[in-house]
Amino acid sequence: MDCLLMRHGIAVDMEDWPELDGTRPLTDQGRKKVRQVAQGLAAMGLTPTHLFTSPLTRARETAAIVNVILCPSVTISLCKALEPGSTPQSLATFLRTLPDRSVVLCVGHEPLLGTMGGYLLSGNASGNYPMKKAGVGLIHLPGPARAGEGLLHWWCTPAQLRALGQAKKDHEND
Repeated sequence: MDCLLMRHGIAVDMEDWPELDGTRPLTDQGRKKVRQVAQGLAAMGLTPTHLFTSPLTRARETAAIVNVILCPSVTISLCKALEPGSTPQSLATFLRTLPDRSVVLCVGHEPLLGTMGGYLLSGNASGNYPMKKAGVGLIHLPGPARAGEGLLHWWCTPAQLRALGQAKKDHEND
């Protein structure tokens, strides 16, 4: 299984949002940057077979943008294991329910995604793999999702992914 972990894009600040945290949407800049990141992922030839997202608005909006650009035939599914406060162990348990040959894109929040990276790669749910907003990491799981058995393919910042998307666009226009 290939597991793509993606943090949601830039959302409205909590101080500027009068409603519940879970309803905070992406900003215009956040939507733009997520589109550019998705174009970078597309430039890499990634084709997710599954797309799961936290039920929070900012994550759902991020997943919807990526879905249109990267994998329009895939249905977005909500996943409680991606909610804030969840654990890497819960997310790993969920991933073990999927076929081994899946390419799974999980859109969620920090610190869960960073600690999930640590859990899959080293066996420790540490904060050694922080993720910027709209950042993405790809971890290959040679078998079921288990602590310390993942292989890191890459862990990219949004700027790196946006640059990949722009480079492909520039190349196509040459």
